[in-house]
Amino acid sequence: KASKLIAKNSSTVDGQLFLIKHLLILREKIAPFDIEFSVTHKELDFSHLLENVRRLLRGQASLFDWTRSTSLARTLSPRVLESQLDAKKDLERNLKTTCEEFIMLVTKLVVDPMLSFVTKVTAVKGALSSGSQDRKPESALARPLRTQAFATPDKVVELVQKVGDAIQKELPVVLAKMKLYLQNPSTRTILFKPIKTNILEAHSQVHALLKSEYSTEDLRTINLKSIQDLQTLLDSLL
Repeated sequence: KASKLIAKNSSTVDGQLFLIKHLLILREKIAPFDIEFSVTHKELDFSHLLENVRRLLRGQASLFDWTRSTSLARTLSPRVLESQLDAKKDLERNLKTTCEEFIMLVTKLVVDPMLSFVTKVTAVKGALSSGSQDRKPESALARPLRTQAFATPDKVVELVQKVGDAIQKELPVVLAKMKLYLQNPSTRTILFKPIKTNILEAHSQVHALLKSEYSTEDLRTINLKSIQDLQTLLDSLL
């Protein structure tokens, strides 16, 4: 596929956007034609013959005894398998899958540190609530979240800075490529909307954790952008 070649020589983002662009073009080309795009595909299936030969060698089947249900001659012919292929549905399915993959790729590109952080916090809280870990004060997992090695205020500052840099540097590059491949502003808006939602949701989850687990001084140090300011920033990028 051309998209795979582009992904290899340039980037996965380019490859997916190239594929999305041409799937959209193809959908636009066939949309005006009110005709049937489904075809019946037939193929011969020989998969059952091997087992029948084994039965013959074991003496469990007869090659010429037509009176017996185990006669191999009855099943010596290949089976004909039919499958219905609908080109329009297949195109829509490929377009949907590619868009979803692109959305997840860009989401991880921007907020993967936050997603990993939330996942670790969830795992720690889950271990404590299930009673699978010792809840004594000296237990590592029983300590406050802000004292965990992966969740110290300094570590959170680091991940917030990484995500902030990705929003300021990586995301504009992706949006520039979207403009290059997808000239229709409405198409770009539709494709970017779930990406923006995912970024906002990741920040919301981290905000909730910071509010419940960290001190006011920690919050000032971490300085995570407010959801309203973040939304304004994301809207300005598109």
